[in-house]
Amino acid sequence: MADYNPQIWRINVRTQELKCEPIPETWVRLGGRGLLTRIMLDEVDAKCDPLGAENKLIFAPGLLVGHMLSSTDRISIGGKSPLTGGIKEANAGGRTGLHMTHMGIHALILEDQPKEDGYWVLCLSLNGATWNKADDLAGLGVYETSSKLVEKYGDKVAIALIGPGGEMRMKSAGIQNLDKDRIPSRIAARGGLGAVMGTKGLKAIVFDNAGGQKPALADPEAFRVAQKDYTQSVLNHPQSKTYRDYGTQAMPHMTQSFAALPTHNFSRGTFYDVEKISGETMREFILTRGKPSDPSHACMAGCTIKCSNVFGGEDGKVIVSPLEYETVGLMGTNLDIDSLDVIGRMNWHVNDLGLDTIEVGAALGVAAEAGLMRWGNGDDAMKLIDEMRSGTELGRKLGDGAADMGDEYNIIRVPCVKRQAMSAYEPRSIKGTGVTYATTAQGADHTCGLTIRAQINHLDPTQQRDASRNAQLNMAGYDTIGACIFAGFGYAATPDGVVKRLLKARYGWDDLPDNILQELGRQTIKMEREFNKRAGFTARDDRIPEWMTKEAIPENGSVFDVSEEVLDHIFDGIE
Repeated sequence: MADYNPQIWRINVRTQELKCEPIPETWVRLGGRGLLTRIMLDEVDAKCDPLGAENKLIFAPGLLVGHMLSSTDRISIGGKSPLTGGIKEANAGGRTGLHMTHMGIHALILEDQPKEDGYWVLCLSLNGATWNKADDLAGLGVYETSSKLVEKYGDKVAIALIGPGGEMRMKSAGIQNLDKDRIPSRIAARGGLGAVMGTKGLKAIVFDNAGGQKPALADPEAFRVAQKDYTQSVLNHPQSKTYRDYGTQAMPHMTQSFAALPTHNFSRGTFYDVEKISGETMREFILTRGKPSDPSHACMAGCTIKCSNVFGGEDGKVIVSPLEYETVGLMGTNLDIDSLDVIGRMNWHVNDLGLDTIEVGAALGVAAEAGLMRWGNGDDAMKLIDEMRSGTELGRKLGDGAADMGDEYNIIRVPCVKRQAMSAYEPRSIKGTGVTYATTAQGADHTCGLTIRAQINHLDPTQQRDASRNAQLNMAGYDTIGACIFAGFGYAATPDGVVKRLLKARYGWDDLPDNILQELGRQTIKMEREFNKRAGFTARDDRIPEWMTKEAIPENGSVFDVSEEVLDHIFDGIE
């Protein structure tokens, strides 16, 4: 282990200086979401302007990243969110986390703001940091930008970059990362972190791991055995085959059966012709249209689930990769649009802008409610996306998200918590996920604790607390070790505490509790809530929108009626 010496890499974007520092003791046993939250608590004034010089942008690989464990090489990116005003972590697959660990970067911290306007490409390698002016890339979409960067820096690097949305400081701007095929499709999407990267004067960060190495293992044989057990569990789990065949698009029929598929700006929970946008239909399209379409695509090297996809058109050209359930829900059924091809093309343009398709879809739903587009009309939706690309007043308002659109046009039905749009799971029909939306520090986000598979009555308000709490603790743990949400099936099915075994074999830590995953989740959530408390958040912010407590889903007559008592005390005992 002596040859591998991970450090904190700290970049001041004003002076363009890099400092490599030892890892502070309290940061050593944290990675991903937990680590970046610890850094934010230690170093950032929670009341700072998210788009000001005091905010920091942090890249943190998870604790188990670097060994191509299936679905466990994710990168967490975080800072104070321009959208929510609180702590924000958004994670993604692709190459970035793997490259960082092979370079010995425990976390990358970007500080301050440039003295002058303009954009740079920051190139990090084992030789240090170099800065190249990016005036020729300013204003370009992420697809053209990444192509130029790969041509210049080679096809073996990892790249994190922003699109025009981040340059325009739109609050829905994310940070794109190259996948294993060099496509900038893996977006750390939520919360406006692309706008924060824009304030740092960075169009892109290139990670060149040439000469690097895998993180050292304290016990290589024990790690190999634990990895084999985990991989076998992933391969054997029936859910893995479902996601290999359909990806996240396995969900439309399932959410429809719960009356939980957002439709017509969250006014209904079922779509009139769900078959047209289902995973089964999409898979049929992909198989019929043939290559380069691909129903089972890995976004990370070594992933055995392969839940991503390449969605091509009848002309044999790629429309977008991937087309995910969340996008189909928010930019399809939520807008009454029933064509996968239309949704896919909208998806490509929003990706190219570097924006979050969930937030943009919700903003378009509010726009339709305000009469700015016709329901079910893809051409109208594309015109509004073009407004965002042009940076018009309306386009910027759309790019700032659903809550800003609701404020501007006095719309009541705005599906947001902490000003972040809900994902494609209706909280009045899956109330445990509604509890997650309300109480996570991150803003409405299903990846913080989805409860659709919990064995409970999803309409009974008294059964939701534990389902949400357990899901939130587990997901914060997975985000801290760098695991994809779908890796949870494999980790949960592997006997003998495989997360503990992997961490012990990786680091030599002999004192880990059996419930290390939930313990990491507990630490992370405690820190996130403390940051938001310092930022001024109170219990009143942990609420589903009032209209959802009064306006029933027509299919089942359900409102969100989980008590405020439950919401206020869900985390008792961890703080």
